[in-house]
Amino acid sequence: MDLLLNEQLEELKKRFDNLEKGTKDQISVVVFSGDLDKLLAAMIIATGAAAYDMKVKMFFTFWGTAALRDPRKSVKGKDFMGTMFGWMLPRGSGKVKLSKMNMCGMGTAMIKGIMKKNNVASLDELIKIAGEMGVEIALCEMSMNLMGFKREEMIDYPHMTVCGVATFLSDAAESKVQLFI
Repeated sequence: MDLLLNEQLEELKKRFDNLEKGTKDQISVVVFSGDLDKLLAAMIIATGAAAYDMKVKMFFTFWGTAALRDPRKSVKGKDFMGTMFGWMLPRGSGKVKLSKMNMCGMGTAMIKGIMKKNNVASLDELIKIAGEMGVEIALCEMSMNLMGFKREEMIDYPHMTVCGVATFLSDAAESKVQLFI
């Protein structure tokens, strides 16, 4: 009986050691939402993790990609649907709205005013800080294709790539923490 228990204990130790080897001090975040409050949360978590010397990898997909569009950039050669999505979705982080209590933009303006009064970094400032801290942003190629977005219309961010979900899944599999926002 003791022999069986010792064998089981050794097997559990091996499994634990393999789990430890497979993870890095890294956080992977799926940014699915394009809502201001959720984008703020994602960037606050990302910059907080980077401040703790964690490697941070963010995967912007679907509605989250619109927040990374540069309002100063215009791209030619889009098809009808790409043009329509470009027109209907916010052009950049300054145009995103709250998920709740937006009240035709009044809630968004109120929260931005309260943030400024309390010296809380804006979404634009958090994105800039994240770039300075080495936070990596991956744009979902499929989402960009579906919405007709092109790499040329995205913000200039020092650690941004365009990739597929397989790249994110590979990163997430090695991360201690995975979040979906």
